[in-house]
Amino acid sequence: MADDQEKDLQKFLKNVDEITSLIQEMNSDDPVVQEKAILNSEKRLLFMEEGQCRTTLNKTMISPPQAPMKNADEISSAFLASVEKDAKERARRRRENRVLADALKEKGNEAFVRGDYETAILHYSEGLEKLKDMKVLYTNRAQAYIKLGEYQKALVDCDWALKCDEKCTKAYFHMGKAYLALKNYSVSRECFQKILEINPQLQMQMKDHLIQVDLREKADLQEKEAHESLDSGKSTAVTTKNLLETLSKPDQNPLFYAGGIEILTEMMKDNTERTLFRTHNGFSIINGNEVIRRCFSAEGKDVVEETTCVSVLRLWQAVCSGNEENQHLLVMHPDTGQLLPSLLASKVPAIQQQSLALLLQLAQTGNGRSLIISHLDLARLLEALLSFLDFSDKKANSAMELLTDLALEERFQVWFQANLPSVLPVLTGVLKRDPQETNTSALSQCITVMGNLSAEVATRGQMSASEDFGEACLGLMARCEEDVDLFRDIIYRLLGLMMNLCLQSPFVSEDWAMEVSRRCLCLLNSRDGGILTRAAGVLSRTISSSLKIVQEALRAGVVKKMIKFLKMGGQTASRYAIKTLAICTNSCHEAREEVIRLDKKFSVLRVLLSSEDEVVAGNAALCLGNCMEVPRVASALLSTDIVKVLLKLAGGDAQKTAVQLNAGIALGRLCTAEPRFAAQLRELHGIEILSSTMKSISDA
Repeated sequence: MADDQEKDLQKFLKNVDEITSLIQEMNSDDPVVQEKAILNSEKRLLFMEEGQCRTTLNKTMISPPQAPMKNADEISSAFLASVEKDAKERARRRRENRVLADALKEKGNEAFVRGDYETAILHYSEGLEKLKDMKVLYTNRAQAYIKLGEYQKALVDCDWALKCDEKCTKAYFHMGKAYLALKNYSVSRECFQKILEINPQLQMQMKDHLIQVDLREKADLQEKEAHESLDSGKSTAVTTKNLLETLSKPDQNPLFYAGGIEILTEMMKDNTERTLFRTHNGFSIINGNEVIRRCFSAEGKDVVEETTCVSVLRLWQAVCSGNEENQHLLVMHPDTGQLLPSLLASKVPAIQQQSLALLLQLAQTGNGRSLIISHLDLARLLEALLSFLDFSDKKANSAMELLTDLALEERFQVWFQANLPSVLPVLTGVLKRDPQETNTSALSQCITVMGNLSAEVATRGQMSASEDFGEACLGLMARCEEDVDLFRDIIYRLLGLMMNLCLQSPFVSEDWAMEVSRRCLCLLNSRDGGILTRAAGVLSRTISSSLKIVQEALRAGVVKKMIKFLKMGGQTASRYAIKTLAICTNSCHEAREEVIRLDKKFSVLRVLLSSEDEVVAGNAALCLGNCMEVPRVASALLSTDIVKVLLKLAGGDAQKTAVQLNAGIALGRLCTAEPRFAAQLRELHGIEILSSTMKSISDA
């Protein structure tokens, strides 16, 4: 018994120690330690009833009367009950504090949006007084500190957020920005890379930030080297500094500034001078000069104003050449977003040319294209670029090359889709141009851009829904058909655009689909392989929209032309041709008879059944099955292995179940038309194979 009493005492003392420790931890300033202590206390409460006291009462022992005493287990239970009550009270207060903290967070967010960062910080801090382990309050306050340039405080908050959640990507993000501002490039880079480890789906966003770290580090190095050159008395460096001081004089004659800018432009030979231009406020001196600003904004520019504008544009090209930080500062300036597109649309050829040259220079790098897309007025820029289609020289092609490069960027595609309702009339206007009076090569490039953008489903849907856009495509096609050789490239790219539009169902109208089909049927007489293939592709997508189109295509000899395509053997053309034949034979008895007449013993179709292209094989099986509807045709295949070929397709593991289904239907029609094929099918255990296949398709 003495041993049991000793054990109970030790157990009680251990409980006291542990509970004391828990209470201390629950009062900790560290929210993570506090939260952990609360969880541990709740776990202890769940097991209060375990490990009952083993001490027993010896009733034979005579002892003097004394006041009744509680044993150790009773004391422990009472103590734990007190802790339980305290834990419940803490949980209640925590729930109340959570509500209050959320409300303060919202107030902080509202202040942040207004740009009142001090008030935002105050609200976030009050929220943290209510709930110390609310990570979003730390990350939000860190963001506000960064806005105020208090980077060290932001880093402290990010550390606290990571104590609350070691995978908090927002904490790493703000930490990366703070370290970047503090010029600790290696740690900033590590923060953004850590985000990628936690969430690889943020690849695109983090790539941009990692690029910014590299560029900022490079710019920092350039600035150190530039100042060393200036301190050493390098003549070009000193001259650059002096010229900028001269140009900072206000209210001079525009020609004074134009002359100084021309001299300064000649000084921008390497990154030392370009960097000194930046570090000595060159952009602010030029952009903030009221005389220069008036030259830019003047509607009808005189010779002096034109000269000043051209000089500034040439200077910008010189200072931005190979200097990403200068590019960043130029494009990020509040006026540049509207200014560059308006200069590009200028009626003054020299200004227009220099603006285009500057934009082409910026677009040479991914970072430059990102700057253009993020900070320029893209709607005005697009209109300005399209206006170059009026030029007959290489400027038109250069403008379309710039548009092509921008359109390949994901950000541009997102913008384009979101703004398509307002942009579509501009593109429709391009399609309504007279090819005789437009730069043919540039127009072809522009249509290619439209075709590439229409590959995205939502974009294609909006384009297809526009009757005006569809009619403009047809109108341009008709004008180009007047001289197919001259406008070959336009027709080829226009067919590519229309192929994408025809993926959308339903079409704008049956009449539109009919007219498109007629144009394509005419183009099937072309000697150009590319045009032939694309015309066949468009036709294969429009012909199924109505029986009228099928019948008109049959009268135009479409079966003969498609069989000819199939005999030539081009993979892409074969896809389109066999699809067209499958549609025609599915709809018209005349089409089946013509296929039978032109393809003796179905030699062409039997070759296609063995194609590795499932679409080709499936449509060939459908076409063959359709032809079996013609009496006494099936017997022509008795000497072939057609049953084995079709059974292989029907019982195969094609990804497209339509292949198996079409092959099964063809087998059924073949056996119905000629009973001797049924015997072959039984010999090959075809019934079992077909039953298994049909069950698999049904289950799928």
